[in-house]
Amino acid sequence: MTRPFTPPADIRDVTLRDGLQLTSKSLPTERKVQIIRELLALGMPALEIGSMARPDLVPPLADTLDVVAALQPDELARCWIWVATPMHIEKAAAAGARNFQYCFSASDSHNKANIGRSTEDSVAAMPDAVRISEEVGGAIQLCIATAFTCPFEGVTDPERVIAIAADPRTEGAADIVVCDTIGQAIPTQVTDLVHGIRERTPQRRIVFHGHDTWGLGVANTLAAIAAGARMVDGSLGGLGGCPFAPGASGNTSTEDLLFATRPAWFTPSTLASMIEITDKLLAELDEPNRSRSAQGARSKSSAFEWVIGDGQQACGDG
Repeated sequence: MTRPFTPPADIRDVTLRDGLQLTSKSLPTERKVQIIRELLALGMPALEIGSMARPDLVPPLADTLDVVAALQPDELARCWIWVATPMHIEKAAAAGARNFQYCFSASDSHNKANIGRSTEDSVAAMPDAVRISEEVGGAIQLCIATAFTCPFEGVTDPERVIAIAADPRTEGAADIVVCDTIGQAIPTQVTDLVHGIRERTPQRRIVFHGHDTWGLGVANTLAAIAAGARMVDGSLGGLGGCPFAPGASGNTSTEDLLFATRPAWFTPSTLASMIEITDKLLAELDEPNRSRSAQGARSKSSAFEWVIGDGQQACGDG
């Protein structure tokens, strides 16, 4: 029996938020709800299901509040919503959301492009965001984008990220999400920053959000887990990217992360079901499948238990 990667970390699938940001086609609300329920039924510990970003800027996520309203409280307990202002939290909470990812960038240039304000303005507003989330019995994450590099400013000084994480105004966050927004980090950078946050800032769960732009998504994620991250993000088929970060391509594939870490709930049949969900989704969006595990699962190595059956192998071979 193959030993799972240790220490363990939960996988959060972000397909329905970060994954959809760059797609030219949108999914109907009911289709999003179906995918959420399918992934939860498979055992996915957590999902990111939408964003409160301006609908005119990110049209595929314009129905986020409708998606939230269609879900049950027990389903929403495992789902996260991207927010950037206290008002975002108020609106999402009114629809039923209780888990909020309060996100801003370490670099001013990207924060202004992404949110329309300085990093300092976002930090200054966080106490109100924490207060509102607490008033509705919710949880809030501190999410720091461009934690390694910025498409406009270059390499981000790790001390700037650590200073934000240690700022008293960011207290109250249950977790801190460290984002390799454009996928330019290497494992040693990830190790050092995650370790620095763990050792020098208030104790809270560390989440790593990586992209596979330069082919190191899985390697960086494993480095983050080894350094102390206890939740990591991925997207089905490696779908996604940031519309406000030139050069940002897809997220790290959820399937690849699960294949690498092997949590107890993830089995060969789970992978086969997930590949089927991904195939249908990407076909609807007219997007490529970047998952290497999905490609490997369609190999002819039938003695390997993770290879999927003939019925599914036929779809996607070309």
